Amino acid sequence: MIQKESYSCYIAGEKAGSGDPLQVFHPYNDALVGEVPTVGVAEMETAIQKACSGGEPLTRFERSEILDRARQILDSRKEEMARRITAESGLCLRESRYELGRASDVFRFASIEALKDDGQIFSCDISPSGKARKIFTLREPLTLASAITPFNHPLNQVAHKLAPAIAAGTPIILKPSEKTPLTAIRCAEVLYEAGLPGWMLSVVLGPMDQVAKTLVQDDRIELVSFTGSVAIGKEIARTAGYKKLVLELGGNSPLMVFDDADLDQAVHLAAEGSFRNSGQRCTAVKRILVQESIREEFTERFIEKAKEYVSGDPFDESTRVGTVIDEAAAMRLEKVVNDAVGMGAEVALGGKRTGALLEPTVIVDVPRDAEMVVCESFGPLAPIMGFSDLEDAIQLANSTAFGLSTGVVTNRMDRALEVIRRVRTGTVNINEVPGYRIESSPFGGVKDSGLGIKEGVIEAMKCMSTVKTFALPW
Repeated sequence: MIQKESYSCYIAGEKAGSGDPLQVFHPYNDALVGEVPTVGVAEMETAIQKACSGGEPLTRFERSEILDRARQILDSRKEEMARRITAESGLCLRESRYELGRASDVFRFASIEALKDDGQIFSCDISPSGKARKIFTLREPLTLASAITPFNHPLNQVAHKLAPAIAAGTPIILKPSEKTPLTAIRCAEVLYEAGLPGWMLSVVLGPMDQVAKTLVQDDRIELVSFTGSVAIGKEIARTAGYKKLVLELGGNSPLMVFDDADLDQAVHLAAEGSFRNSGQRCTAVKRILVQESIREEFTERFIEKAKEYVSGDPFDESTRVGTVIDEAAAMRLEKVVNDAVGMGAEVALGGKRTGALLEPTVIVDVPRDAEMVVCESFGPLAPIMGFSDLEDAIQLANSTAFGLSTGVVTNRMDRALEVIRRVRTGTVNINEVPGYRIESSPFGGVKDSGLGIKEGVIEAMKCMSTVKTFALPW
């Protein structure tokens, strides 16, 4: 267990925070693991002013070097950072260590992309009305961006906001989740240590009306990048005003298992998709859709596989599923399971809750209108639902308000392509979990999962910059 530590917000690289301290507790046993003083209106104004006044712009090489040094520092402190993630989030060490690897990739890819120039050249003498001129494009950083991150990936979500901004040369103000701010603060300190000028990054926590509202509504901020709930994302869209928005919201991802699937593979993917990260991923498998002719056999195998995902103390090396973020979240999950049982579903495995710890839970015979499969259930729940044929599977996959990611287990190309064409979602992965990606590939959803604007290092850099077009007479 990490001992209680003191942390600080940062305004343009300087320690800040004169408000009441925010306390962070370990979800498994409620031990106090950290305190952070909060900031107010005056400090927010200072952060914005210093970012907008800026400093000497960093060259591509300098940005790349800072990002790569930050990656190396993070790699050298993997265990320390992993234990901090576990302390504040309740995720087991296996997941925290995995997250460190992903975050390292974010910084690696951002360092590489910082060196690239995606400018284009257009010859103008290609039409009867053209001239002997050339048009060029280049990218320029935004004046200032803000980022608001969730609790479920305390480091990787932060890395996905900060690294592309730095690679693009855009100053950014970060507000991490109040539930998991400690890792984000240490990440900022690593970036300063790696040479990032203070004006390029501030990290703030504080009252909603003084911090989050400012980051969303202040006209000097040209982009808001938000990952979190649908309700807050839509409120941001309603109130942000005239600026860029990148909204990565919830998901209700199906894993579709067809009758030609390799069942060993399907069972493995269903378990990994449902239980990794305590089920707290927007791309986690929230609905396991299995063709009726194989549903009984799949369910039997899946229950046996799910027994391998031992839940318990997140710091115990044998634990594969830690807690959810807090007891209130676990109680909410417990309620949706009980409601589904009241509608005719059956808990085939797990379901026991102790504080914020909820056992990996397999639920069968789940009605299609049960809340746990209509809405997003953010935890280690694995509801199994049957479908009759391809048409029924596609209708079922499309039946929620979300459209983030989909997994398909099949060995038939025609089925795979039909799902790719017809399921309304941001990503379709064949013979893989819905959430599979690399940190540089495009990522984002449609419908209530987002506006269709993609994240991932390359796409995020595009959002963090603007294209300037100019023409020359030769």
